[in-house]
Amino acid sequence: MPHGKAATVSQLVSRPVAELATALRISEEAVALTRSVDLIDLHVDTFIPVRLWGYDPRLRHGRGLLRGYFFGHLDLPRARDGGLSGAMFSITTNPFRTARGRWNTFLANLDRLREMAASSSGRLKMVRTLTEYREARRQGAVACLPAVQGANCLDGALGGPRDIPDRLLTRATLVHLSNTRSGVTSGPWGRLRRHRGLTARGRALVAQLDEERIFVDLAHAHPDSFWDAVDAHDPQLPLLATHTGVRGVHSMWRNLDDAQLRAVANSGGVVGIIAASYFLVPKGRRDHGSMIIEHMEHAIQVAGEEHVGLGTDFDGFIVPPPDLRSADAYPRIVQYMLDAGWSQARIERVLGGNFLRAFGAMRP
Repeated sequence: MPHGKAATVSQLVSRPVAELATALRISEEAVALTRSVDLIDLHVDTFIPVRLWGYDPRLRHGRGLLRGYFFGHLDLPRARDGGLSGAMFSITTNPFRTARGRWNTFLANLDRLREMAASSSGRLKMVRTLTEYREARRQGAVACLPAVQGANCLDGALGGPRDIPDRLLTRATLVHLSNTRSGVTSGPWGRLRRHRGLTARGRALVAQLDEERIFVDLAHAHPDSFWDAVDAHDPQLPLLATHTGVRGVHSMWRNLDDAQLRAVANSGGVVGIIAASYFLVPKGRRDHGSMIIEHMEHAIQVAGEEHVGLGTDFDGFIVPPPDLRSADAYPRIVQYMLDAGWSQARIERVLGGNFLRAFGAMRP
């Protein structure tokens, strides 16, 4: 992370409500409402470009040369403009390292994430508990909830999740795009395994994560691994599926079916709807941000509005709908909620209230 880059006044102050509403072509009501509630993004992958080419999310960048294709979605100034109050910032595991290499790299990246927050002029605060989130919110900072995507980074830790310093990790996605010694991905590589459920090691890992009150995230898990994780998980604790679509709207390999939605809800957990067109938009439908609301509404119908949230996967090598390729566009999602006739109470639950309830159950 580069040092010595001081934030300018324009980067510390959010754009006026009327100015942002005009730029987004939405109502001032939508912008004001977004900024007034808890808005928690359950999955942000902006740490990928930080690691790959030294992207500095403390500075305002815009959508970049690719115009929001794959990367360029989020930085702190735009996130503040868009009303983001907290996000699970994911450290994605490189599966091609050795077990010890994955663990050492994870620790180094956790330190790097902590350094990024410490040098953000108070705009980003590391949080581990609901109480710490509330304090970050009171201070006007974006809360950073450290997460890992690919729990195989823990393979090289002798004590497993207990070895993570300062209880910094709040969530672990069990598997990502590759198979591991614990479980199997829902992606194409999953077909290479005959047994696609969790291994004994994977079941033990779920129990260890529960013990440390680290959210078990079932996004990316093959259905067999998903159900084994549900079986191994402490039923008194909430599960997450942080960034996914639903098969009831778009039937494709990455999305969750109705039974899986109910399983997360039955645990008291939350399903975060992704902002990636590939997972949202069935063939022949318009590529538009309102598709997020369609997926949310199906999940609400199946699982209840207390168990649905938002997990965009910004900067996770995704292509969002054309109208949602920048973090200052979070209020557009709220405008689509208003257009769909959602009550303010429902909007508040889905944007952040549901996750905060689950977070309080895990780590008050």
